[in-house]
Amino acid sequence: MRVLWAHPARAVTAAFLVVFLIGTALLLLPASRAEGAPADLMVASFTTVSALCVTGLITVDTATYWTPFGQVVIMLLIQVGGIGVMTLATLLALAVRGRLGLRSSLAAQMDTHSSGLGQVRQVVGRIVVLALAIEAVVAVLLTLRLALGHGMAWPRAAWHGVFHAVSAFNNAGFALYSDNLIGFVGDIWFIGPVCVALVMGGLGFPVLRELLLRKRPSRWSVHTRLTLGGSAVLLVLGVVLFGLFETGSRGTLAALPPHEQLVGAIGGGVFPRTAGFNAVDYAQVTEETEAITMVLMFIGGGSAGTAGGIKVTTFLLLAAVIWAEVRGEPDVVIGHRRIGGAVQRQALTVALLAVGLVILSTILLMMLTDLPSLDLGFEVVSAFATVGLSTGITAQLPPAGQLILMALMFLGRLGPITVASAIAVNTRHRHYRLPEERPIVG
Repeated sequence: MRVLWAHPARAVTAAFLVVFLIGTALLLLPASRAEGAPADLMVASFTTVSALCVTGLITVDTATYWTPFGQVVIMLLIQVGGIGVMTLATLLALAVRGRLGLRSSLAAQMDTHSSGLGQVRQVVGRIVVLALAIEAVVAVLLTLRLALGHGMAWPRAAWHGVFHAVSAFNNAGFALYSDNLIGFVGDIWFIGPVCVALVMGGLGFPVLRELLLRKRPSRWSVHTRLTLGGSAVLLVLGVVLFGLFETGSRGTLAALPPHEQLVGAIGGGVFPRTAGFNAVDYAQVTEETEAITMVLMFIGGGSAGTAGGIKVTTFLLLAAVIWAEVRGEPDVVIGHRRIGGAVQRQALTVALLAVGLVILSTILLMMLTDLPSLDLGFEVVSAFATVGLSTGITAQLPPAGQLILMALMFLGRLGPITVASAIAVNTRHRHYRLPEERPIVG
């Protein structure tokens, strides 16, 4: 057991596994399921992984299969998965012991992406306070809209407001409605706060912290500039393309009035970054929309936040590497800063591992089912990027197919490098360099 916790990456992975077992056990309790709903280990396990990995893929209807107690369990799993298991464990250790050991600091540093061990205590506290504050504001706005605009009773409106605020900020995509958010497709007063919450959660805690501490853009780090600039471009691109493809005669927004089409396009462009909510039926969207959504899901949001995907910074770093190579530049430069070789290799590793996992998983699902290849690819990307958007085929997959999606969600949440580091027993350091050779490329 001591060896398991010796490495921070293994500690984070083990903590997620422990919470997974607890969540599955709670969802198997009779109190978690609606009357007549069977006790299904696969359903409980899949839902736990999806909630803990803040994905949103489901095999049963969250609104009707689970009781309010079961829905509370799902919400807590989302919160734990979003803020981070080791972050919450660190707070518990601080509350009980009043101090933080080196091993706990290393684990919390990995989960919070702090720049140094001395900052862990401060960063962890700010993460939790910021997350709860944003969720509280969004919960109030949603509660008011549901009660005053949709005539929902105040207690039920408050519960729905809190649940969807937590689900939105943590980019989970779970909803308490059988049609997810399709019933709110043109409601800017509901879709708007949800979009704002998921964008803020998807930017990442380091970016939010820097925005609060450094008001002037000239003082922002390269990471913050990449995340904000890349997210803005992808959000605008997503909204424009979704609106273009879905307001035509074949689109899901065609029957709506213009102002509701705009709201629907905003949701359609923002949700794939990586919220998992859907205000349209993705089984009915055009193939162009499905393809664009896959790209947006794969790229994902900001690092060290609640979003998934390979992350915006990874995508832009690789673009900068390509641009430097095309121009014949010896160094990769972004914002008057040289990007080190280690960071470039890390970005390349993340991207290639992600592509490999997506391709392999899609092929396996094609071998297991006769479902359309595009839909299977969409499901795989959604699972790995911890998005949760679906064309409705998740429940149709055989148990082996659902296990593949569960593994993808787990890998997508923890990150390929974290999982690989957790498995590796030794880290090898060479004290020499071998002669250089240049293989033919291209």
